[in-house]
Amino acid sequence: MATVGVVGLGTMGAGIVEVLARSGVQVVGVEVDDRLLEAGRGRVATSLQRAVDRGRLAADEGEATIGRIRFTTDRSQLADAGLVVEAIPERLELKTSLFTELDKICPPQTVLATNTSSLPVTAIAATTERPGRVVGMHFFNPAPVMRLVEVVRTVLTDDDAVTAVVELATRCGKTPVLVGDRAGFIANALLFGYLNDAALMAERQHATVTDIDAAMTVAAGFPMGPLALMDMIGLDVCLEVLGVMYDETRDRRYAPAPLLKRLVLAGLLGRKSGRGYYRYDGKSAEPALAFTVADPVRAPGRDGASYIGEALLYPHLDDAVRMLEDNYATRDDIDTAMKLGCGYPRGPFELLDEIGPKVVADGLVQQGRSPSPLLRAL
Repeated sequence: MATVGVVGLGTMGAGIVEVLARSGVQVVGVEVDDRLLEAGRGRVATSLQRAVDRGRLAADEGEATIGRIRFTTDRSQLADAGLVVEAIPERLELKTSLFTELDKICPPQTVLATNTSSLPVTAIAATTERPGRVVGMHFFNPAPVMRLVEVVRTVLTDDDAVTAVVELATRCGKTPVLVGDRAGFIANALLFGYLNDAALMAERQHATVTDIDAAMTVAAGFPMGPLALMDMIGLDVCLEVLGVMYDETRDRRYAPAPLLKRLVLAGLLGRKSGRGYYRYDGKSAEPALAFTVADPVRAPGRDGASYIGEALLYPHLDDAVRMLEDNYATRDDIDTAMKLGCGYPRGPFELLDEIGPKVVADGLVQQGRSPSPLLRAL
C-alpha cells in the first residue's frame, strides 16, 4: 500500500502516523485547521526525537520517517491513498460525517478504516456507498508502543479489505487479531466489565480503593489496579465507553456505576484533572474518596485480598469464556488481545487453566452468579 492517510492528529492519530511512517509507508496526516495540524506535527516530531535520544531509532532514520509524512488541512489530498485511517474523537456523528466526506473524496477501491474502540463499525460503514471497504483498525495507546491491533470486520466487509488491513498492521510490527463488529471488540468488552465491577465494589464500600487495587495486582499479577487504571484512562472516557457498550448490549455489567457518573459530573476525571479515585500531587497518589470501609462485606472465613480477587477476577474470566462460547473470538486471540492490549502478564484462559475451571465456577456460584454453560462443561 503506497500511501496511507490518517485523519486526526491528536495523541492517537499522531502515534498512528509515526507507526506507519516508521514502517516505510508514505503518510498523509490531516487535521481540521493549522493550529491542530502544527500540534500534531509537534507530537510526531517529539516522539521520534525521544526514540532517537533513547537509542531506539537512528537519527537518520528519524529524519527519513519525517520525510515520509505530508501534513495538510486539505482532505482532498487523501484522493491518492490506498487506505485512510480515521482517528477523530469517539462520537458517532463526527465519524459518520467524516466517512460520508471520505466516500466522495477517495476512489471506490480505497479502504476506509476507523480507529473506534467501542462504536459500531457497521453504523459507520452504512453512511458510505462502499460498506464492503470499511474496516475497524483499532490501535491501542500509545500506538508506537502497544503491539495489538484489533481488525474489525462487519457482515458486509470484503475479504480483501480485511486482508489489506491485516497485512498493513503486520508490516508495522503489530499483532492483528480479527474480530466481529460487537461493542468493545475483545479488549474493551472484557476490560470494562471488570473495571465497572471494581467501581461498584468501591462505591458499595465492600473494600477500600487501595485494597481493591492491591488485591488485583497480587491476585492476578495485573500491572495496575482497576481504579488506578480508570484514573489513567480518564473517568470521562470510561463513562463514555461503558455507556456505548450498555446501550448496545443492555448487559447490566456495563451499566456505569452511579459514583462514576458523579465523579465525572464533578469534573474529577482522574490523572488529567488531578483527582479521580486518587488525588494526584506530583508523583504521589493518595485515595481521594471521602468514605472508608469500617466493616467490609465479604464471605465468611475469607481474607480481604482473596475476597476482592475472586469477586473481580472470576466474573472477568467467565466473560472471556462467554466470548469464546459465542464464537466471537478464539481462545488464543482473546489471550493475545488482553496481553498485548491491556498489559496482562497472562491471558484470561491462561489464568483459567492456572486457577482451574471448577474453582472459578464454584466461586461464581458462591458469589450468587451463574457460570456460563461452557465454563460448567470445562
